[in-house]
Amino acid sequence: MTEKTSFRVGLIGAGIQRSKSPALHMREGAAHGLDYIYEIVDVTARNLADSALPDLLDELEARGFAGTNITHPFKQAVIPFLTELSDDARMLGAVNTVVFSDGRRIGHNTDWYGFHENFVRGLPDVKLDRALLVGAGGAGVAVAHAALKLGIKRLDIFDRDRARAEKLAADLNGRFGADRAFAVDDPASSLPHADGLINATPIGMLAHPGIPVTPDLLEPRHWVADIVYVPLVTELLATAKAKGCRTLQGGGMTVFQAVEAFRLFCGREPDAERMTAHFNEICAAEGNA
Repeated sequence: MTEKTSFRVGLIGAGIQRSKSPALHMREGAAHGLDYIYEIVDVTARNLADSALPDLLDELEARGFAGTNITHPFKQAVIPFLTELSDDARMLGAVNTVVFSDGRRIGHNTDWYGFHENFVRGLPDVKLDRALLVGAGGAGVAVAHAALKLGIKRLDIFDRDRARAEKLAADLNGRFGADRAFAVDDPASSLPHADGLINATPIGMLAHPGIPVTPDLLEPRHWVADIVYVPLVTELLATAKAKGCRTLQGGGMTVFQAVEAFRLFCGREPDAERMTAHFNEICAAEGNA
């Protein structure tokens, strides 16, 4: 049987025209000698409602796509439209990668791996007794899983939807042991006692400007990690750095989730260092380094 060398994949989300995923995937595909096209499917640009998600999945599947990445705001909403879930996706209740295979739609989660690898490389020796996670949505559940895998002893979780934060905390405690995760009412009740802060909300993206916590809460002793990567230096990271905090940009999470997604889409082993170098090239070319 001839090995497949042509792949079409996508990214479904809202306000994603500046995503670096297409360039990352297509350059790596070219390095493997593949005809590899990565297409952005932006509901904002298409002037579609979020309810168009199942139609978009149908469209890509009908066009013969190998799969699609899923981003904000669809990482949880996509699940009812899938045939099956990987163990990670089922455990986390969030999907960022869908593989189309023989009439099946298989949901995966590569976000937690992306955050974990980025953190290990970027903040290898920080204190991990306690941290605050802001955002308990689709990205937040993956980041929270990674945070406890990293060895953070206590994770406080703040979300504007308190019930969502409470559910995530309960899920984590069921998975990692009691009293590892706690829903909090306000960042101010956690950050004075925490070693670090993780932003897993869209706040800081070009379409969602701002900062997810009151700047006065940040102290030089804090480390601060963001998952937003456009811009690479968010208002949160700029504020934290100005205060003397160690910071972690979201770009690395993007690279390492893409590494795993590429492997899932085409069955080839990607070169993580090559993809990291390419990501840095893209950022430099865009003046976003």
